Amino acid sequence: MKFELLRPSLAALCVVISACGGGGGGSAGTGIPVSPGSASSAGSSSPEPAPLALSGTAATGTAFSGATVTVQDQTGASVCTTQTDGQGLYSCTLPSTVKAPLTITAQREEQFLYGTTATAGGTANITPLTTVIVSQLSPDGHPSKLAAAVQANAEAVTDARLQQRSAALTEALKPLLVALGQENLDPIAGRFSADGTGHDKVLDAISVSVRPDGNAANIEITVKRQSPATDDAPVSIIFRSSDASVPTLPPSITPDQLANIPSPVALIDLFDRLNTCYRLPLSQRVKAPTDSTAITGGPSDVIAPACRELFAGDDPSNYLNSSFGVGRDASNQGSFTTLFRPEATGRTWDRGTFEFFRGNGDLTLSYRATDVGDSVTHGTITARKIGTKLKLVGDGHLYAASVRPVSAYRDMINSPAFSSHTTGYAVPIRNRLLNGVPVFSKVIVTSPLNSVLTFVPQPGLSILVLTKPDGTPILNNGILLRGIYENPSTLGRLVSREPNIGLLDPEYTDPQISQLQDQSLWKFEFVHAQAGVPNVIQYERNLSRPQTIGEIRQQPFFNLTPAMRSDLTTRTSANNGLLYPANSVSQPNVLNISAPGNLDAWTVPLGVQAPSSLTAYGFTKSGSSFNDSAALTSTTRKTMIDCTAAAQGDTHCDSLASNQFAEGSRVHFMAFEATTARALGITRYVMFYKQW
Repeated sequence: MKFELLRPSLAALCVVISACGGGGGGSAGTGIPVSPGSASSAGSSSPEPAPLALSGTAATGTAFSGATVTVQDQTGASVCTTQTDGQGLYSCTLPSTVKAPLTITAQREEQFLYGTTATAGGTANITPLTTVIVSQLSPDGHPSKLAAAVQANAEAVTDARLQQRSAALTEALKPLLVALGQENLDPIAGRFSADGTGHDKVLDAISVSVRPDGNAANIEITVKRQSPATDDAPVSIIFRSSDASVPTLPPSITPDQLANIPSPVALIDLFDRLNTCYRLPLSQRVKAPTDSTAITGGPSDVIAPACRELFAGDDPSNYLNSSFGVGRDASNQGSFTTLFRPEATGRTWDRGTFEFFRGNGDLTLSYRATDVGDSVTHGTITARKIGTKLKLVGDGHLYAASVRPVSAYRDMINSPAFSSHTTGYAVPIRNRLLNGVPVFSKVIVTSPLNSVLTFVPQPGLSILVLTKPDGTPILNNGILLRGIYENPSTLGRLVSREPNIGLLDPEYTDPQISQLQDQSLWKFEFVHAQAGVPNVIQYERNLSRPQTIGEIRQQPFFNLTPAMRSDLTTRTSANNGLLYPANSVSQPNVLNISAPGNLDAWTVPLGVQAPSSLTAYGFTKSGSSFNDSAALTSTTRKTMIDCTAAAQGDTHCDSLASNQFAEGSRVHFMAFEATTARALGITRYVMFYKQW
């Protein structure tokens, strides 16, 4: 459906908008026509005012489909609630009593877009650009607060203010608009379809972040250009919602850098083909004897044409991503392991969004995948345009490594005065083994922080850990830029009490963090333990930067239930952790994360991404470290973690009951982890040890 199908006719607009003018006979100041000889012309009451039409497009480049749109008028009343359709279109019939200005919210799970209009009706789009404008008009930069500001003062949103903000924003984007032939862009009222043309071309070419921090919002607009060099920094502008002016994009943006941005039609086609493959039963997708049991296999075991043609050359063996080809081994490792698992039958792939070009011109796309049973995954895939279609190729990397921003709450359940917020980057690098021996001696990471980080393998850990400047390993797979105690009356600094968590000293300030770019570039150099094997270099980009502490404080976190918190405190307080005794039939050494009575262990507030994994970290009786994990669905609220030996010589599991923890093993802390659609990692650490 095209947007024009929802466009009110000119006659209808003139019925409801007083500024239309035109022929005589109308009642002064109302804009409502009066028929000759009617009761109104004889001094009687006027007919009921006609309802008002409001419509627009909600899009981020791709359609913001399936979102709930809520419209509030100047009184704070909700005057319309509706859903966007598959093209991101919405339409409202507003009551004749509605009072402008209007504020508009589009929500889809944890994702929000905002819009506003100074008139009661007409066109009002809801996009990342209108969200920027709403943020600039809001007193503290939080787009959701504009409705209250309008309720307190109708002059918070006027035509003049909207025109000024819109003109300043389009001037800042002028180099991009010129390159795309969209110099006359009207972000708020310009009619468009989410089809990769016109206005939508601009949305396809940018990534927008609006991050409120309690005083204002930090805003970044990044251009998704194809860079001429693999190691080029992203092109973006960064400013605050409270700034008097907006910086302008550099003039170096050219049409050829934007020419290969995929259209929404191409993205929809790829994800439709993925869904066609995953609708097939297991035994039709791969060489499985039944439809009910997962199998191990490789590219040649993918048999369905609908699945094979997803990949370059219609051959899954052409796919390589983070060291894995298409397949599934006995440890459930591989790329597209879901092809080989029955519970993935009926998996839906959607919300495909182009994020950035890789160095060779391949396309990184973000997605949401939902399995039957409500297990939701956000991730990225790499595709290449071959002919008229997008084909999956993977990142081509020999080794598994990535980088993502992380926000964490360190919940010190046995010493709550020392609970804290931290922010930084997680840098998971898989500890690759050959005959039980690490393949790498170290991995050298050059970051956008003007620093070089070194990661090394450690016995019992599936990931490499960061080292201090003196080469000492620490139990951390990333770097923290800042850490602040939640309680402002707690004295001292987190870095002084927690020197081994990878926290920088000196730390970054919030203003410094806000100047870090989304889509920053990281260089990984893999140094092999075996002499004579050449180093391998890989590049990675993150979709977004870490949050500032102020930004973290503005968002709710998933949390332990009171019953689970009390139970864990009781079980861990005496030993600064969960210490396992000798195993017995009556008291098996399991990690059961459920409140007494098998009740829920954690809660997830509305609009917050649910955790997708829970990991327990600890030490064996001899002092070696270990970690064990459990995958979580979006509706899971309790779980069980089995003990799993990571390598030869790992002693944290019981030798007779291998899924149970050995005597003397101690769980030191747990980590609930979620990943948002913007690849932001959100972690709640539950710390069992005490601080003072």
